[in-house]
Amino acid sequence: MNGKLFLTAGGVLAVLAAVLLLAACSETQAPLAPQAAQAKYYCPMHPQVTSDKPGDCPICGMHLVARKAEAAAPSPSAKRTLYRSTMNPNEVSDHPGKDSMGMDMVPFESGPSTLGSPPGLAPVSIGEDVQRKMNLSTSEVEARHLTRDVRTSARITPDETRLHHVTTKIDGWIEELHVSATGQLVRRGQPLMTIYSPEVLATQQEYLSALAAHKRLAGSSVPGVAQGGDELLRAARRRLELWDISEDQIRNLEASGRAQRTVTLYAPMSGYVAEKNVAMGHKIMPGEILLTISDLSVVWAEADIYESDLRFIKVGMPVTLTLPYWPGKAFPGRISFLNPFLDPQTRTLKARLEVPNPDLLLKPEMYGDMTLSYDLGERLAVPESALMRTGQKTYAFVQTAPGEWTPREVTAGDRSGGYYEVLSGLKAGDRVVTSANFLVDSESSLKAALQAVAGK
Repeated sequence: MNGKLFLTAGGVLAVLAAVLLLAACSETQAPLAPQAAQAKYYCPMHPQVTSDKPGDCPICGMHLVARKAEAAAPSPSAKRTLYRSTMNPNEVSDHPGKDSMGMDMVPFESGPSTLGSPPGLAPVSIGEDVQRKMNLSTSEVEARHLTRDVRTSARITPDETRLHHVTTKIDGWIEELHVSATGQLVRRGQPLMTIYSPEVLATQQEYLSALAAHKRLAGSSVPGVAQGGDELLRAARRRLELWDISEDQIRNLEASGRAQRTVTLYAPMSGYVAEKNVAMGHKIMPGEILLTISDLSVVWAEADIYESDLRFIKVGMPVTLTLPYWPGKAFPGRISFLNPFLDPQTRTLKARLEVPNPDLLLKPEMYGDMTLSYDLGERLAVPESALMRTGQKTYAFVQTAPGEWTPREVTAGDRSGGYYEVLSGLKAGDRVVTSANFLVDSESSLKAALQAVAGK
């Protein structure tokens, strides 16, 4: 193969394992048999497989390669020049030439890993011509104005402070129902139902009798007689008021001089009938909920806030509610309440949003999306594409000299609009790789592996 070695990640690990195994065996076991030491061919994936003639490895099927004359073991600080393909990171050679794709192979030194680099990575040198072929681009680490955007789902519900239960303090029977269906719009002062109540009828008659007595006794010269007539009238009137008989109804009673057989119940507020529990002829009892009226000019939206976003959420913050099926339409609101308890099933916190709804476009039980922005201020930031993440570390490739790229561990903070806040590892003015960093990472990983092998 013109002196070129094709190494894979598994191949590098196998070589490392073989080197360690041979080193251990050399201290505890007898020297290799003469025929094994004189074998001319071996498997690069399984060094224990040797032969004195060309062939294939019985384990992996790879061609056996010729064994070179052994040289003195390099010292830990020794370095040697290797050449590798810029397009295929696993194609390595010990002399210059062209790779399998016809491109010039570039040199790099093998040796101990550079101090300060993350484990398993090493600085790399990449020429300008190779950078162009890799389409490598960079960006400068600098201070930026960052905001944290929080998005989550929300469910529309009625504003509980704008609900009204229609009840009575009397018993009787409904003789006429002016509101016949749930969802019907009613206006404040609109008649809801007509009720026949023997108690109210008797009280009206008492009031008319007290009114007549008041008029007769008003001109009496006997001390206390006129005052007694006034007190009797006020007591009868007060009883009607406590039964929610309106001032207009009392005036009509006084003007007509006749007790009305039925009384009319009026809407206490404008809104929609959310619940209807009666029909014509229904026998009602004091305190029974007859209707529920909901004012939808302002609605609530219940949003689920994830634990990771809780530190950005505060009561009073402005929010925007959007509907996925209504593009371009946004409803501004604010956070009015945060539940003090976390939902153990969903691991989220309920936030209550107060959203004006003047056009009544938002209906209860609709689902929407809540968005809010938390201002983080000026922070040192790096493009999101510059960061390489593994399960245990985050790092970026920093330009330390023209054509020189060094891996550096980074502690990243909050994400904002394609950027991450930099908490440590980078400083303002550093230039980092933002594209083709997977190729640079592959180069760095392979170089670190070769350095580790060469340093044994």
